[in-house]
Amino acid sequence: MPAIHVYEPALCCNTGVCGPDLDQRLVTFTADLDHVVDAGGELQRHNLANDPQAFAEDETVRSFLQVAGSAGLPLTLVDGVTVLTGRYPDRGELLRWAGLSADAADTSNGQDSTHRDLGLTAAGADDGCCSSTDEDSACCSPSPAASAPGTSTSGCC
Repeated sequence: MPAIHVYEPALCCNTGVCGPDLDQRLVTFTADLDHVVDAGGELQRHNLANDPQAFAEDETVRSFLQVAGSAGLPLTLVDGVTVLTGRYPDRGELLRWAGLSADAADTSNGQDSTHRDLGLTAAGADDGCCSSTDEDSACCSPSPAASAPGTSTSGCC
């Protein structure tokens, strides 16, 4: 199976899906990457801030950075060959490069393969944490973290 490596610019964390301002491209790419790995693809992502050794060890990546600099990232290699620069690959590209068909990558559990179940549920109008108007309900009681000055006193809402 082909080995896909995505070399990314320095991000705040390994996935870049953190902090108050999420970049939708990173959210989408992370979901696409997880989908292809779950389908059996071999993918690795390398963040310049957290994995600089991977950039230094690969001659193709070193040469790319000498010419384009980190502004040219992300860089995608398949079996050591540059296949994409300057943007993240989409799910179709990842599946194709991994040698997987869209049908073979379907999770076959009855769910739409384009959506990942995160296990979250929505509270209805009459149930759940934030639907209660009772300030003393257990759900919205002061949280332990709220004891510090300047913090919210609500546990969830």
